[in-house]
Amino acid sequence: MAIDTSMTWLVALYIFMLAAFTGYEVISRVPSILHTPLMSGSNFIHGIVVVGALHALINATSLFAQVVGFLGVALGAANAAGGYVVTDRMLAMFKSSGGKKD
Repeated sequence: MAIDTSMTWLVALYIFMLAAFTGYEVISRVPSILHTPLMSGSNFIHGIVVVGALHALINATSLFAQVVGFLGVALGAANAAGGYVVTDRMLAMFKSSGGKKD
């Protein structure tokens, strides 16, 4: 007995919309003081996105799928690297600018 495990476009669209709404609601309620720790977690998630895009790229069978997989890898990697840059800048804001004053 064969089981079809592929997602239809309607189910994929539903999951995407649910994830977008949930992400917006969660992020909009985060206080500013928690921004830097959450950015580190977000960078980890973008690393998983890159792994998923690599999987899609490796298993691509058409030129269109290869282009989409390549764009996924490139944009996911750029987003992860940009997140680390933003986190570094946020942490630099909390460093002391001079030496100790007695």
